[in-house]
Amino acid sequence: ADLHRAAPHALPSSGLVSKYADTMPNSVAVFAALDELVPPQALLALSKVIVAISDLVAFAQAQDTMSRIGHLIVFGFVYAIYRLITHEWVPQVDVELTKEEKAGLPGKRWKPGTPFPKDFIPCYDPGTLEMLGPDMPADNADQVRVKIERARIAQKKWAKSSFKQRRLLIKTIQRFVLENQDTICKVSARDSGKPLVDAAFGEVIVTLEKCKWLIKEGEKWLKPEKRSSGLMMFYKNARVEYHPVGVMGAIVPWNYPFHNVFNPLLANVFAGNALVVKVSEYASWSSLYYGRAIKACLKAVGAPEDLVQIVHGYGEAGNALVTGSTDKVVFVGSTGVGRMVMKAAADTLTPVVLELGGKDPFIVLEDASLSQCVPMALRGAFQSCGQNCAGAERFYVHEKIHDEFVARVMKAANQLRQGWALAPGVDCGAMCMPNQAAYVQSLVDDAVAKGAKVECGGAIDEDAPGQFYPPTVLTNVNHSMKIMKEEVFGPVLSIVKIRSDDEAVALANECDFGLGSNVFGSTRRALEVGSQLNAGMTTINDFCATYMAQSLPFGGVKESGFDRFAGIEGLRGCCNVKSVVVDGIPGIRTDIPPPLQYPVQHCAFPFCKALCHMFFGLNILENARGLLMLVSAMMIPTPKVLLKGAKKD
Repeated sequence: ADLHRAAPHALPSSGLVSKYADTMPNSVAVFAALDELVPPQALLALSKVIVAISDLVAFAQAQDTMSRIGHLIVFGFVYAIYRLITHEWVPQVDVELTKEEKAGLPGKRWKPGTPFPKDFIPCYDPGTLEMLGPDMPADNADQVRVKIERARIAQKKWAKSSFKQRRLLIKTIQRFVLENQDTICKVSARDSGKPLVDAAFGEVIVTLEKCKWLIKEGEKWLKPEKRSSGLMMFYKNARVEYHPVGVMGAIVPWNYPFHNVFNPLLANVFAGNALVVKVSEYASWSSLYYGRAIKACLKAVGAPEDLVQIVHGYGEAGNALVTGSTDKVVFVGSTGVGRMVMKAAADTLTPVVLELGGKDPFIVLEDASLSQCVPMALRGAFQSCGQNCAGAERFYVHEKIHDEFVARVMKAANQLRQGWALAPGVDCGAMCMPNQAAYVQSLVDDAVAKGAKVECGGAIDEDAPGQFYPPTVLTNVNHSMKIMKEEVFGPVLSIVKIRSDDEAVALANECDFGLGSNVFGSTRRALEVGSQLNAGMTTINDFCATYMAQSLPFGGVKESGFDRFAGIEGLRGCCNVKSVVVDGIPGIRTDIPPPLQYPVQHCAFPFCKALCHMFFGLNILENARGLLMLVSAMMIPTPKVLLKGAKKD
């Protein structure tokens, strides 16, 4: 920079180097080296850039603190304007609830114990039992197959879309979610019984996190991936390509009616697929509003509106989705139904991803921070009234801090407020499934009969207006009780006192399920314990953080299912994986060596053995020996004796 200021139009070759050799030896050395390697015009341009940077730094150094702050503010303002001007336009989607959806059916209530009709789906608020609208028609098998065919036609067009268009679709959905959080959460609360805060956690935040991850990294993980071609094919280029699987089928549960639809939707449309998703009969009403939003987002970016199809119905509809020519199926639900899905898919060899039950351990080691882990234990047990696939159901607490842990838990648990999801100040809402509260009660009763102590809750309030089970804390729990073996899916915090880390690991693994797990303690110790847990996911000093990290796959082992959705693995799971090999060096191609061409020569087998030694020998001497063997094999004469069947010339 100093050289350029002294003679701005001079180049190193003009004598500038020798002129300043005494006064600026370091600068001269750099320019002298560059003079040999870089064209003069390029070196001049480089020097101008260096000068500009140098002047900018000098200017900043000459300012006082307030001036620097002022310049930074101006720069930040200018940069913000630049980003605003150059930012990609994202369509705004306006979808409102209808008057009928807002009003419901005043005065009409669902009568507990009434069987669901075969051809219709009752829609009611589990917190009040008030009907949300008329019964919805249940799709039959033929109607499901029609929806699959519509999706297939739309997918053929969408498969040709660019990643730019797919990102725009994700951004459009992201904008819709951001601008309609209130309605999204209220609709979910009315359909599934969860309070608004729980809906914000489980419906909105995780969906937005997935949008952001796909926008930022999705294309990266679906682009062709270079692989090594091997020693013998060093002159080849090998890669893996990811092509859309086609029409993905998904059967999702009722606990998070918004996210359970949008989670598979986001990944599949980004991968170039269509999606046919069957929502639960226990949370179908919300899909009317969510479905209109989906179609509006698709239309806004020019995507086929039939790309996403929503199925309502019972077992017949689910079976048709699995057997009705979808290219792959993701099922999220109970282990029993998962087995039925797998059996149905076997007839058509349809690939399936099963995310089944969970009974996650929550281990509290003796050096854990109670101020951190107790609030998370409460959230893990009582969020969405315990109706979570990866909810914490088994709490193993070291004996040295057990009593303090219980005391802190009880201090908060005794203050929990339960009621209608949209009522102010509600911590726990209702149970979504009609008979779930009675099932939870049976598990609590079994535990009490075998020695467990009810610290709070533990009994259904028969006068409650809806489907409620109170937040319950059990102590003195052991593994002889059903509540430590069967998935609860309810608001019960069951505490087991442990004496050592080894006991915690043994008890945590003594379970048929293996979805998630959580360990609290000093980081090194918690990691050591976590590494021994037989589960698909482990979070250290946090609760279920693996799901917020959307680059990570979600799924379990044992009776919690197999394969994964979400994350890189889940995104690539929306694709057919194709291996490709092509010549990588111009002028070099593969030709079968003469000894191996049909009819093979007498030296063919020795030739193959020689190749093995030459390429795969354990040291250079063996490689050299292989080369000699190859030359020797080529010199083996072809016998004149003809094999039976060979023809004379």
